[in-house]
Amino acid sequence: MMLDRRIASDIGGTFTDIAYVGADGQLATGKLPSTPANYADGVVQGVVELLRRQEVAFGQIEEVLHGCTVATNAILEHKGARTALLTTAGFRDVLELRRIRVPRLYEPLYVKPPPLVPRRWRLEVDERVAADGSVVRALDEASVERAIAALGGQGIEAVAVTLLHSYANPAHERRVGELLTAALPHVFISLSVDVLPEIREYERTSTTVINSYVGPPVKAYIETMIGRLADAGLPKRLLVMQSSGGILDAATAVQRPAQIVECGPAAGVIGALEVGRRSGFENLITFDMGGTTAKAAIIENGALLHSDVFEVGGGLSAGSALGGGGGYTLKLPAIDISEVGAGGGSLVWLDKAGSMKVGPESAGAVPGPACYDLGGDEPTVSDANVVLGYLNPEALAGGTVPIRAELSRHAIERRIARPLGREVLETAFGIHTVANATMMRAVKGVTTYRGRDPRTFSLFAFGGNGGVHGVDLARVLQIGEVIVPPAAGVFSAVGLLYARQELNLSKAFLHLLHDFPAGKAEADYAELRAAIAGHMDRPEAAIDFERQADMRYRGQAFELTVSLPDGPLDGERLGQLAARFETEHEQRYGHRFAGAYPLEVVNLRLVGRLGEAPAPPAIDVVAAAQAAGQSDREVYFGPAFGPPLATPIVSRAEIGLSPQPGPLIVEEYDATTVVPPDCTIRRDGHGNLVIGLP
Repeated sequence: MMLDRRIASDIGGTFTDIAYVGADGQLATGKLPSTPANYADGVVQGVVELLRRQEVAFGQIEEVLHGCTVATNAILEHKGARTALLTTAGFRDVLELRRIRVPRLYEPLYVKPPPLVPRRWRLEVDERVAADGSVVRALDEASVERAIAALGGQGIEAVAVTLLHSYANPAHERRVGELLTAALPHVFISLSVDVLPEIREYERTSTTVINSYVGPPVKAYIETMIGRLADAGLPKRLLVMQSSGGILDAATAVQRPAQIVECGPAAGVIGALEVGRRSGFENLITFDMGGTTAKAAIIENGALLHSDVFEVGGGLSAGSALGGGGGYTLKLPAIDISEVGAGGGSLVWLDKAGSMKVGPESAGAVPGPACYDLGGDEPTVSDANVVLGYLNPEALAGGTVPIRAELSRHAIERRIARPLGREVLETAFGIHTVANATMMRAVKGVTTYRGRDPRTFSLFAFGGNGGVHGVDLARVLQIGEVIVPPAAGVFSAVGLLYARQELNLSKAFLHLLHDFPAGKAEADYAELRAAIAGHMDRPEAAIDFERQADMRYRGQAFELTVSLPDGPLDGERLGQLAARFETEHEQRYGHRFAGAYPLEVVNLRLVGRLGEAPAPPAIDVVAAAQAAGQSDREVYFGPAFGPPLATPIVSRAEIGLSPQPGPLIVEEYDATTVVPPDCTIRRDGHGNLVIGLP
């Protein structure tokens, strides 16, 4: 697919971003407030406006790429479908029991979030399959019919089916699915053998329930989006970003909606990977700060890191075998991203002890921060940044969002400064600092919690607020360099343009490596290849396949995913597989048990990708530059630098190739970059701003 045949849209809690690369290779972007009443309205409006501005005929576009938060929001806000669970008799409370983890160790009154399926809708069926796939007790279809009858009149919109050891023998689960489909033809049904055919009853149940819970809202949203695109004369071919970093066609996304729960953050990381490769940055911590959340991921040696277990809705959304327990577990491949509820629109508040807190609640697009003058009177991080002088006190997003700075000062003074007995400017800097401390949790979630030292990486900051907070965050983490790419404020939309269509399928395969049945593994990989080709509606020869294996030391409770070398599965390649696992284990956990314990393969995994990722466009930052609203303004960089300083306001094009000293503020249509007095800034040959810290 040619870049000029596709246009990308990314929805955030505050803004909707649009990106398009023309036939001349130039990037064009658009940014407008999100439309929470119907997010599709903002997407279609933004796409139409950008194409008209670029004088591009709608018929020239073949694909619309999309990243959204509809699945995530359904979970966070508990606004998913009314969902039931059918499971093996005796396992009704798996969702309630979870794993024995308490995420807040010193909070004895901590209460875990309620299961997505209440107990009255968790029903048992009489059957039993052993771990080896043998039938211990045949399926009693009468028990299934009783369960279906019990759901009558309950307004059930979705059903998840997870039977014990169905990954080893799916016959009973398939039959339950048939009975459900016949009795409830309009209900969204998920079978664990389709969603996650792997061991671990809780993770499999939780993932299948999430798939059903978000299924109806995702289906309604995508169908509405396709309809709105068609009404506007745009193509119906919609591709949706998934958590793993690839894109799915809309039909597959509707069938497997759990795959897109973390699709929004993934797009920006894909963009960072491509820009980093072109610009010579191989080790990056990506920092994406928008209006509602802040996300972090790492790129190491020019490659992404993935996690196969993720938690959403637990304060810090992340994947880790070392923590968690406070959210809803999703065991599907995802870029290893850590996310916290701290963005420009995050509300600032005082707890009962009078301590300042930032987020996770957000003012969103409506009413937005107090300075938007849309009815919001609660202070936000953006209000603090306006008071400090970091953000333009008159307008944002090229003038499309007017700003009233006096409303920011009033909200902070009334809600925070006065109760604390502080000055407004001092309080605003405190808000900025607390926000950085909150976001540091996200960075640590993908670095120190993964055995990586953040000091060995550069910080790649994007999102509308990434450049505002990037330097201060890097300073705390002792990172020496911050990179702000062109189009930073719409960078997740840009990243969508470079994603490849991708599907990741797995199959349970519990065998010790020293007794590895190569023939069975080859047959299972062939089965996975055929399934991926069927989903993508392409011949196998047209798809790039990557074999992977989930491995552990025998006796461990969690696995690591490693790539399997190409070629026949002989002793040499299995030895390479073992070496890769032990290297990653040492990197992740700080040690390896070389020779002490046998290695075990738990799952086989296959990734299928279509096409090649196109190179990022050559962005002409001079042509794209917009004149700054004013030549300089008073900016407060904190007590270490004294009173507010007169700080030049410049465009990206005015930054030279040689380092120049701060203070400076770089204002662009979609983002702002803050350079403190003790830092330097330069522009590299690819248009990136490179900020050096002392």
